Amino acid sequence: MEKPDLVIVGDTLLDRDVEGAVRRIAPDAPAPVLDEASASERPGGAGLAAMLAAADGRKVALVTAIAADAAGERLTELLTAAGVQVYALPLPGSTPEKVRLRSGGQVLLRLDRGGEPQAPGDAPAAALDVIRTAPALLVSDYGRGVARHPAIRAALGETKAPLVWDPHPNGPAPVPDARLVTPNLAEVCKLAGDAGGGSALVVAQRAGHVLRQRWRAGAVVVTCGADGAVLCHSGPTPLAVATPGAVQGDTCGAGDRFASAAALALADGALVSEAVQTAVSEATAYVAAGGVTAALSPPEPDAEPGRIGADEAGRIAAEVKARGGTVVATGGCFDLLHIGHLATLRAARALGDCLIVCLNSDASVRDLKGPDRPLNAEADRGRLLAALDCVDAVVVFDETTPSAVLTWLRPDIWVKGGDYADGGPDLPEAELVKTWGGQTVIVPYVDGRSTTRTIAAARSGGK
Repeated sequence: MEKPDLVIVGDTLLDRDVEGAVRRIAPDAPAPVLDEASASERPGGAGLAAMLAAADGRKVALVTAIAADAAGERLTELLTAAGVQVYALPLPGSTPEKVRLRSGGQVLLRLDRGGEPQAPGDAPAAALDVIRTAPALLVSDYGRGVARHPAIRAALGETKAPLVWDPHPNGPAPVPDARLVTPNLAEVCKLAGDAGGGSALVVAQRAGHVLRQRWRAGAVVVTCGADGAVLCHSGPTPLAVATPGAVQGDTCGAGDRFASAAALALADGALVSEAVQTAVSEATAYVAAGGVTAALSPPEPDAEPGRIGADEAGRIAAEVKARGGTVVATGGCFDLLHIGHLATLRAARALGDCLIVCLNSDASVRDLKGPDRPLNAEADRGRLLAALDCVDAVVVFDETTPSAVLTWLRPDIWVKGGDYADGGPDLPEAELVKTWGGQTVIVPYVDGRSTTRTIAAARSGGK
């Protein structure tokens, strides 16, 4: 699995927009009746920030909390299909949802589901590792508990990578030394208390400096909508960045677009002032282009995609789950493909509606098998596996175990081949798979067939 360009940490919601027309008033209550014409679903909160960054063609990982319910399953499908690597903490209760009833471009009513925020469960080791090794981080806090999680905060506090923190009035303070904190004007006034009178830019400057000192942040940028943004840094003079021009449109997600653009700019080596200017430009263009609907509209399909890579594996898994099917995954080095491998793969594929193979990278194989392995490079091993009719996709991972890729892929069935039954060693990854309701299944090897034995026989001149 490829290392992400950006790791986003925060609370994810399921957003549902119901579009329709109002032509009458209900006979039993003074309320408009919405005749539904269409409905669309998308991730909200930190999930939207991840989707927007992935839509730029960047590799994105999302550390969030997802409940074991239909809404959580749908969130995982949408994120995975967009190529986002999901590292999920278990969430008690239900996944939060926001349902907007809309007509003529206006929101008539918003229905919130999910109740009061619940503290997420234990963070998987893979989630903490991806935070510690991230080249850049964005905390997209929506006040529901992920940014307050002790293990998550500890990992964020240890990072040396650029950290952008998009705060929420109901959430915790950013960890000290965040490179950039990005509240909007309403949030900064609520968080800073009485900032005095004056124009929006004057209030933003005064409140931003209060919060920068309180949070021990490198800089605070206050976004002011059509008025642009004010960057409050250690110097005496703030930087006011105006929008390129007057823009009207749906601003839903503009703050997420701003924060993700700033984080990606810092990841690419930009100065904080340059990152803020880039973020203002990107957020303005986002609103002008039509907002979240335009940003997440799927592109026209190109040529038939290949079957190797995290994006393709995620797409296939999401499609199968969306139609109620069963996603099966298995893993291994597959250095010399033999009849034993084929038997295991066919048995695995028979258990569900697609089979995704998690393939150890060359570096991973060397760590497991020694400096003389693999005999075949990962590109060749992947192409051979993808050519089999029983394999639907192949995803390569660098770690010694596939825990990280399993955490975001979340297969329904994880297949192991070998001697784990009948008193053999403890089954790896079994406990991890249980955390999202998955099942681990053992299928036997073909007796006497193994890559190690084949290599040994070839070197000794035997059969």
